[in-house]
Amino acid sequence: MKFKNPMLIVTDMEKSAAFYKKVLGLHVILDFGSNITLTGGVCLQTRESWLEFIHKGENDIILGSNDSELYFEEDDFDGFLAKLDSMEEIHYVHPACEHSWGQRAVRIYDPDMHIIEIGENIKMVCRRFLESGLTEEETAKRMDVPMKFVRGCRK
Repeated sequence: MKFKNPMLIVTDMEKSAAFYKKVLGLHVILDFGSNITLTGGVCLQTRESWLEFIHKGENDIILGSNDSELYFEEDDFDGFLAKLDSMEEIHYVHPACEHSWGQRAVRIYDPDMHIIEIGENIKMVCRRFLESGLTEEETAKRMDVPMKFVRGCRK
């Protein structure tokens, strides 16, 4: 068995596809009408067709329940934050923060209130610490990662 794709249920396919393109740079690579696949393997399915597939009623789908997320990493995290700040339609779960291991992240909602996390590329975090003057050992300890990972980030 092989895992293929995550799928999100959406109320407005055009609006959702436009959001994922504008905010995250994803493009439609397969379009089946009520189901599309975006670059990166994210699939979107219309609410109506999903209800038919699962033989459920309108009230059996609860959007915005904050129980899962799609996770992305960005090399130019500061540039991405500036891009988000310029967009009126962005609804934040929380503003950018720094996790205990040093990675910065922001979480936003898509148009159907699915959580999208965008984290700083973890290799960029490592490089940031090394460039700030931390040794490899200090960086490994700060990030709680093996030395082998830190050394690999130098490449």
